Amino acid sequence: MCEIFCFNSDKPKEVNQCLECFYKHSDEHPHGWGLATMQSDEFIIDKEPVKASCSQHLKDILSNPVVGKNVFAHIRLATMGEIVSPNCHPFIEADDNNRSWMLIHNGTIFDYPELDKYKEKEKGNTDSERILLYIIDKVNELEKAKNAPLTIKERFNLLTEIISNLSYNNKLNIMIYDGDLTYIHSNMRDSLYYRKNDDGFMVASTPLDDDENWQTVELNKLFGLIDGNIIFESEPHDNEFIFSEFHEKAIEEFLKTVNPDDTND
Repeated sequence: MCEIFCFNSDKPKEVNQCLECFYKHSDEHPHGWGLATMQSDEFIIDKEPVKASCSQHLKDILSNPVVGKNVFAHIRLATMGEIVSPNCHPFIEADDNNRSWMLIHNGTIFDYPELDKYKEKEKGNTDSERILLYIIDKVNELEKAKNAPLTIKERFNLLTEIISNLSYNNKLNIMIYDGDLTYIHSNMRDSLYYRKNDDGFMVASTPLDDDENWQTVELNKLFGLIDGNIIFESEPHDNEFIFSEFHEKAIEEFLKTVNPDDTND
């Protein structure tokens, strides 16, 4: 599938070493890379539909300090959608109150018909982009009913409900950022890890070094991070995802349609 990474801290920190370790996994995830940082309350996003280790653009970026309080990265192993730039993560959309939301996803939506209507609205053709469009619609609906922007806690409560529903029968390792909160969720065992120290809070699909302080992210809960600390934690749902022969066959059928030349080996 994919791998995801985020760094969350109270002060801007350089994260080049972590990113370099993360992008080294691109041999197993060759269908694209992405990087998002926050600079002066604005998203800076770079992404390409090529293997990270083959990208001169990414090498140029990492040759200079990558510094931020909120940094997100993604490497893609496509299970849905073509190998093109609009299908690379991160995805970003604004709600009706002009709040920008960013999303990266490791997983596949096998069963959630409510996302189908976004196939005609999305820029690419991934289930991950459809998740973000769905979230934006739900935010807009609630803010319209309230006739005011949602508070941080109201946004977290809404995302808790959405993620819980989406996670049924689907793999949903996901990171979302709304300008205030970083949301983290995993529903598959041993597929997302975190490390917290004085530098900040780091989350990745696999530990990025030999530090013994890496721990697995608790399953089936949504966490909300600000300034390197968990400030919200949901109650657990029951939708643990267990990879089965059905899921494997579905992914294999898609991968047969991928052009080997698109991996930029």
